[in-house]
Amino acid sequence: MALEWVVLGYATAAEAIMLLFITLPGIGRLRKGLIAVVRSVLKPLLSIVPFCLFLLMDVYWKYETRPTCDQEHACTPSEHLRHQKSTLKSQRNGILLASALVLYWLLFAVTNLACKIDQLEQHVENLKRQD
Repeated sequence: MALEWVVLGYATAAEAIMLLFITLPGIGRLRKGLIAVVRSVLKPLLSIVPFCLFLLMDVYWKYETRPTCDQEHACTPSEHLRHQKSTLKSQRNGILLASALVLYWLLFAVTNLACKIDQLEQHVENLKRQD
């Protein structure tokens, strides 16, 4: 399952970089090209949503079936360490899942807003030309 988490990490990093480039100030001429590229990438990136849901079920299953150290059963230090590592990995993976979904949503929303702003600017230019 490590490969899935690596792929999700790279996809999340790509989303963050695209979001950063779109929201950078002072790149007016490049912005239109960046928006076109991001809009073309948004549909394939939508596959992240079901992929995240699948990995969320994996995290939940591992959380439910993880070994526990009850009061009745004394755990050895290595079992206790393994339990703590499992908990930390589940938390890390949950944060990665949440960040992937939030970044996709932000990228989608910012791209749509940027497209609407461009359309409104073109509309204002057309109105100025008519006057």
